[in-house]
Amino acid sequence: MISYQTTSPGAPLVRVESETPQPQGTEVLMKTIACGVCHSDIHIHDGVFELGGGKQLAVGQEGMVLGHEIFAEVVALGPDAGDVAVGERRVVFPWIGCGECAACKRGEEQLCTPGRALGIVAAGGFADHVLVPHRRYLFDKGDVPETLAATYACSGLTAYGALKKVGALVTGDEVVIIGAGGVGMMAIQIARALGMDPIVVDIDESKLEAARNLGVTRSYNSSDPQTSRALRKATGGAFAVLDFVGAESSVNYGLGCLRKGGILIVVGLFGGSLTIPIPFLPMNARIIQGSYVGSLQDMTELMELVRAGKIAPIAIHERPLVEANAALADLKAGKVQGRQVLVSA
Repeated sequence: MISYQTTSPGAPLVRVESETPQPQGTEVLMKTIACGVCHSDIHIHDGVFELGGGKQLAVGQEGMVLGHEIFAEVVALGPDAGDVAVGERRVVFPWIGCGECAACKRGEEQLCTPGRALGIVAAGGFADHVLVPHRRYLFDKGDVPETLAATYACSGLTAYGALKKVGALVTGDEVVIIGAGGVGMMAIQIARALGMDPIVVDIDESKLEAARNLGVTRSYNSSDPQTSRALRKATGGAFAVLDFVGAESSVNYGLGCLRKGGILIVVGLFGGSLTIPIPFLPMNARIIQGSYVGSLQDMTELMELVRAGKIAPIAIHERPLVEANAALADLKAGKVQGRQVLVSA
């Protein structure tokens, strides 16, 4: 098999030829058809997350195969794989846990540490084959295009998992989405499918225009931080802000939008730190919550919406797998609207 693997932090991925793995037990061997390129891939490729104050969290290691937004075809089965057939084409849920810890037993495999997530811990989709531990991680895409289907494994799931944390809304509850990149655009589509009318915020006017083309009627350019005041004045303060950037500036902007009792859900991993006077937490009764991808149940619910045709597509930019390095560079440079998807030959 051919894979593109990490070397030293930030260095180009290298093409590696190795033996194609043979599935054992319940394992399913998949031939990769498409794999999305995510900002998380950039962080792991760079080897660090920025924590603010000059501090960094080291991640990644040499020999990793990135890529967790995988759409693939079943090509071989372990003897205990069960009800799955060679030739089936499926979206792969990559956030796989150990199956034994408390998080896994609660159905939250995505929170298992360190877990076995494809493209994060185990080998992922920047390769022509990927090994999946069990058929329960495979999902029918319905009629959507294969390259779009791949993105639901992270971009779609991350957006859906964050939106579920908002909970039930009543008249007057406003939802703000910060960041109209790949995941943010998916969140806009899913929010509208769930009956929400989100307000969208970004520093890039072209991304805001793309959001308006999806039907968004209210948008703010956060390159001027004072627009958070205008947003709060226009709405009386947002009930929920979902930050798909996760930078110091975006988190502070989001806090500036909230009303008392509001919730800030931080999804993005851009980096930095947050300093807030402790008395403000009880005085404003606000919740600051992190959201990390989604559960297997979330994926089940999301794919039901996808198969029902309730989620409009985002822009997909196809590139051959051999351009994995260029795709990472373009995403890091902010040159991408929508989602890049690597396509295997």
